[in-house]
Amino acid sequence: MFNSESIVFIVYLIFMLSVGVYFFFRDRNGGEKTYFLGGRKMGPWVSALSAGASDMSAWVLMGLPTSVYALGVGQLWIPVGLFIGYTLSWIIEAPRLRSFSIVANDSITIPQYLTNRFLSKSKALQIICAVIFLLAYTIYAASSIKACGTLFNTVIGIDATAAMYIAALIIISYTFLGGFSAVCWTDFFQGMLMLGALLIAPIFAAATLSGSSVAEMPAGYWSIGTWQEIISGLGWGIGYFGMPHIIIRFMSLESQKSLKKSARIGISWTFLILLFAAIVGIVGRLMLGFDETINGNSLVFITMVRKLFPSVISGILLSAVLAASMSTADSQLLAAASAFASDVYKPVVRKNTASDREMLWAGRFVVLVIAIIALGVAANPNAGSIMSLVSNAWGVFGAAFGPAIMLSLFWKRFTFEGAVAGIVTGAVVDILWLVFLASTGVYEIIPGAICGLIAAVIVTLLSKAPSKEVGELFDKAVNFAEE
Repeated sequence: MFNSESIVFIVYLIFMLSVGVYFFFRDRNGGEKTYFLGGRKMGPWVSALSAGASDMSAWVLMGLPTSVYALGVGQLWIPVGLFIGYTLSWIIEAPRLRSFSIVANDSITIPQYLTNRFLSKSKALQIICAVIFLLAYTIYAASSIKACGTLFNTVIGIDATAAMYIAALIIISYTFLGGFSAVCWTDFFQGMLMLGALLIAPIFAAATLSGSSVAEMPAGYWSIGTWQEIISGLGWGIGYFGMPHIIIRFMSLESQKSLKKSARIGISWTFLILLFAAIVGIVGRLMLGFDETINGNSLVFITMVRKLFPSVISGILLSAVLAASMSTADSQLLAAASAFASDVYKPVVRKNTASDREMLWAGRFVVLVIAIIALGVAANPNAGSIMSLVSNAWGVFGAAFGPAIMLSLFWKRFTFEGAVAGIVTGAVVDILWLVFLASTGVYEIIPGAICGLIAAVIVTLLSKAPSKEVGELFDKAVNFAEE
């Protein structure tokens, strides 16, 4: 049971736990801002790789390569759309979001920012956002926990469900203890490991291919895809503008100067990750042929690595899958916890009388609750594949928050009422499209985001113009972003 591969795994997991323990003792006297945003002291390398690693969960090492492996190069529109969206989010959204969040009463969560941006006393938007967060992040975290279960089962041989519990316990532990700083630093190490694994595996695999060993490819595999695949793939990029656990990294940067350096690092890292994830799928099909077990359990990368390398090396490379799963799950749990603690518990339940210590424990409690529910979803055999769980959560976030956040950053006339309408409409349309119109082949984030944008604009134009103070806040934030 415990071979070289599993020993490498255990060493890696101990390292992750030690990071959480370190930041627990280092920041134990810090407050809410330290736990949920790292005190806005994140440097460019940590912020960039943390943003990327928190985004690129196990789906980039398991789900995406398997989609390309099974369905063909038409699936490459997904990484193309993701790269375009990620690049634009750093260039267009990040500078303003950081400055707006600071000017808007030093907001530390996305719901807080959206409320403070309009100087609103209403808690409706914060509560609506928190509900969407809790729903979507539970689904998202379930995909990461499910990936951990598959990996442990494949490598160590223990029961997949038991493996999910072990992985969840480790993720909860260092998120529970160390907060945002622990999450960012573990994501930094995990991001480096993911990149190394994706660079090495397909290059070595391609080198082993020869004429007789190349699997026969089915007709249509090399097709660029249907119009639905093209539009849906590009539509994935919309998600970046409203993905809370990613864009909160923009808010945590120490300076606007650091942001520019982070953008270059993050965009370069993401380009390489997406490119080589796609190559894994293609080379995996050529090397392994089609196998329903590989397809059904998203095992292209894992199977390739285990065939190519000795156990010590494969253990290190497969730790990248574990890294991808954990780096996203921890960010999701923390974002959901901050949304509940800062946007519901403190202002609504405790009427702004909660101490910093009480807030920290409220957030930690939410981390525990969401993880338990996500475990239940992941363990359900009817929950769907890793890729489908990710796409469902991604769609809700992108459709609900993307249009509202971008309008808040670039439209001075935008109103609180318009933001509420856009977020609710985007989320509802996305979910309804998934339930009733998925057969169209069009990814639900596209109609969701379009309807959310239209609703936000119409309601804004029908509602009273923002006050002079809101306009001054907008101008101040814009000037700050351009300094």
